[in-house]
Amino acid sequence: MLVNNSEHPFAQYIRILGKGKKGSKPLTQEQAYQAMSLILANKVEPVQLGAFLMLMRVKEETPEELAGFVKAARDSFNLPASSVKTDLDWSSYAGKRRHLPWFILSALLLAENGIKVFMHGASGHSSDRIYTKDMLQFLGIKYATSFQQASQQLEDNYFCYLSLQHFCPKLYDIIELRPLMGLRSPIHTMVRMLNPFDSRCSIQGIFHPGYRPVHQEAALLLDQKNVAVMKGEGGEAERNPDMDCLVQSVHEGQLIDELWPSLFKRRHIKPDFLDPKQLAAIWQAKEQNEFAEATIISTTAIALKLLGKAEDQEQAFTIAKKFWHNRPKQKYG
Repeated sequence: MLVNNSEHPFAQYIRILGKGKKGSKPLTQEQAYQAMSLILANKVEPVQLGAFLMLMRVKEETPEELAGFVKAARDSFNLPASSVKTDLDWSSYAGKRRHLPWFILSALLLAENGIKVFMHGASGHSSDRIYTKDMLQFLGIKYATSFQQASQQLEDNYFCYLSLQHFCPKLYDIIELRPLMGLRSPIHTMVRMLNPFDSRCSIQGIFHPGYRPVHQEAALLLDQKNVAVMKGEGGEAERNPDMDCLVQSVHEGQLIDELWPSLFKRRHIKPDFLDPKQLAAIWQAKEQNEFAEATIISTTAIALKLLGKAEDQEQAFTIAKKFWHNRPKQKYG
């Protein structure tokens, strides 16, 4: 019986990462690009994928690796020729556990004021969290299922949500491996940086503070000119007004660190349970919630500063408060 002993093309990338304490090293940006291209083309065996993801998880991603992964994914997208121009890319992959996703109302507030917001994410990979896709129905919003539909929704409503499942199913399948692996993988990091429509600005939430500068430096390598990264509430791009918030950003090639101080002296008590119907109730002013409104306004302010709509924090807050006060309360119910 003949046996094919030739090495699999993907084996070299596992070897680079796993050659022991002294021999292993990170991938270059080009190597990361080639490795992710093979993964996305389904040219990698399951055992190889598992080994690769966990080796990356143990050592953690470098900016160069992230940039290579993201570029490979972006090159695989099948965008329509008539793609809409978007202002803000908003990634939503973490899910919420302690508070409702108030940042959705921040995104809608921007959309109501002429800013095209493209939101993308994934849901279901952690059973104890609620995800953006599932919350939209409580606001009367239909999510998109294709780039074409997303483009139309952005033209019509200035906001849309598109699941990773519908524009890069391979990455979605890998994210869904988390319950099997018991750990996150570099895919959880890279998807936040995909910016499929090549929006002028991108806002990204992370959970572990050490990833903020990695996102910053990867954005530089990808020539993403306006990116804001923050340790958001629950890992989403949402400001917790009870705490100081460090926003590390890229602005036209410059790395900027900006501290947004806490808005309250005492922390609010988290709710006993999360009722998605409160999203519409707060928007429509049927309920009052100090924490929720401060979250919505301050998250909007950070986005406005990123978008260049405000010169400083004070002006950003002033504009965000005006947007909130003048919102069309009859919508989103």
